[in-house]
Amino acid sequence: MSQLLALKKYFWKYRLRLFAGFIFVILSNYFSVLAPLVTKYVVNKLMAHLTKEGVTTGEAAHTGSSLPKAPDPLTQVLLVRIDHWNFSNVVALCGITLLVLALLRGLFMFLMRQTIIVMSRHIEFDQKNEVFQHYQQLDTNFYKTHSTGDLMNRMAEDVSRVRMFTGPAIMYLINLLALISMSVYYMWKENVTLTLYTLAPLPLLAITIYFVNTIIHRRSERIQALLSDLTTNAQQSYSGIRVIKSFVQEKAMLSFFKNSSEEYKTNALGLARVEAIYFPAMSFVVGISTLLTIMVGGFMYIHNPQDISFGTLTEFVLFINMLTFPVSAIGSVASMTQRAAASQGRLNEFLTIRPTIEDLPASQNRELEGEIHFNHIDFTYPHTGIKALKNFDLHIGKGQKVAIIGRTGSGKTTIAQLLLRMYDAQHGEVLLDGNNIRNMRLKSLRDQISYVPQDVFLFSETVRNNILFGNPTASMEDVHQAARQAVVDGEIEGFPGGYETMIGERGVTLSGGQKQRIAIARGLIKEPRIIVMDDCLSAVDARTEREIIHQLYQYLQDKTAIIITHRIFSLFQFDQVVVLDDGHILERGTHESLLAAGGYYAELYARQRERDERPTEEVVSE
Repeated sequence: MSQLLALKKYFWKYRLRLFAGFIFVILSNYFSVLAPLVTKYVVNKLMAHLTKEGVTTGEAAHTGSSLPKAPDPLTQVLLVRIDHWNFSNVVALCGITLLVLALLRGLFMFLMRQTIIVMSRHIEFDQKNEVFQHYQQLDTNFYKTHSTGDLMNRMAEDVSRVRMFTGPAIMYLINLLALISMSVYYMWKENVTLTLYTLAPLPLLAITIYFVNTIIHRRSERIQALLSDLTTNAQQSYSGIRVIKSFVQEKAMLSFFKNSSEEYKTNALGLARVEAIYFPAMSFVVGISTLLTIMVGGFMYIHNPQDISFGTLTEFVLFINMLTFPVSAIGSVASMTQRAAASQGRLNEFLTIRPTIEDLPASQNRELEGEIHFNHIDFTYPHTGIKALKNFDLHIGKGQKVAIIGRTGSGKTTIAQLLLRMYDAQHGEVLLDGNNIRNMRLKSLRDQISYVPQDVFLFSETVRNNILFGNPTASMEDVHQAARQAVVDGEIEGFPGGYETMIGERGVTLSGGQKQRIAIARGLIKEPRIIVMDDCLSAVDARTEREIIHQLYQYLQDKTAIIITHRIFSLFQFDQVVVLDDGHILERGTHESLLAAGGYYAELYARQRERDERPTEEVVSE
């Protein structure tokens, strides 16, 4: 239960609502427990009236002398005032009194829910925002080691179960404590012996709750873990549906999902069975209390009618029935609390994870000029142990254009990741304008660098909003300009809705080339000092590639640019061309000097020219 202590800050934030809800619960239950006291008086009055009627002529009798002292002062004042009235008027007024008490109880129950339940919705809102904000602060390595389904489940299902504790469970708990304490107080004041017999089954109830809740807690944790696996499975299937269909693996994926779903169902049904036994057991204990009340009270009334009245028996039966719901709710409260504790434990475990990439205390905002120096970098990916860069040393002057070429896995993308500080190098340092990148605030750093990744991601939004994602304050003219520079403006205008056309999830409604060029436009509209393009022209044809290169050459005149590619752009005048192989620099120089050297770059360029000059049919046949 210690996991739920993390919610203290929320309860303190909404303390006024919580306190008001507490008061409304007390008032609601106070007016509720007055009903049996009034009913007891009416029944005693009726018994006295019938007794006197049997002795006399049937006229209405007064029973002022038989009025017992009520344990509640408000009830006592009312009964003293009306005791000398005519019997029919007394019954009528008591009936109206019971109706008013019911209305007051209903009013305060409404206010109780409007404070406590609304408070729980505010806490849910704050908690979801806290979780989502924490997601965004975590580094790239975290997302490579945690499944999307599990992260979604924590923010949806776990937060929802915590809300059930901060709302209904808290409300029911206060309600049952208030109602039980008031009821027991009035019962105790009325007849101690009968109260003890009535409450005798409660220790059995407490023992049952203890053992059953242990089982509920254990099974709830297991169910939450299985639900995360199920969500992950479904999310991966939805995202990869085209791959599943193309390889005709629908049956296999369905079988895999069925197995996961079957395990979840089995555990959920097991928990439901426990709860199905639990709640009838609560009712059984309440039934025993009712039986004891009637049996013991009946014997007391038969043998010593002067010690107990028939109205007292009626009062106790009403109290016992009134306690049925709160006693049964003990199980619900315990179940919701146990589930919330398990869910909050998962949230606490996640929220305590600190990002490995964050601002240092001495970090500052800096205006970048564009000079970059990778100073003898050694970097190994922490989640795989793959050494991506080895003694990598590269200096890029302000405004220079650099091409980085190499095979897949040679470390090209790692350079972009380090420049954006998605990772920190284990050895060496990245310098921007001579300052260590770690001494610069992350927001300031990334605001001034535009990155077009190899794995293009587009949001399920309009084309315009996807481009504006790079610079939300840009004008529509800027959007058109960026699209023209990315050579995608004409195709966007041909869409049914133009720039307002909705893009499917992850850009599924677009071709690969269109997605890449919209991503390029998103990077260009940012107007950065430094731009990094990671193999972002792989899906475009040769003619479009030449047009984009021509546009980029003009756009990048006063900017520092790193173009990561597996192709050689001979039409683009690079200040440096760096050839990577297995994490270290194999060759570097200008296009002409590398061709003259006759090394790997010259060999790659010769193969590329030969392939470009061959007929399409021969290329396809390969």
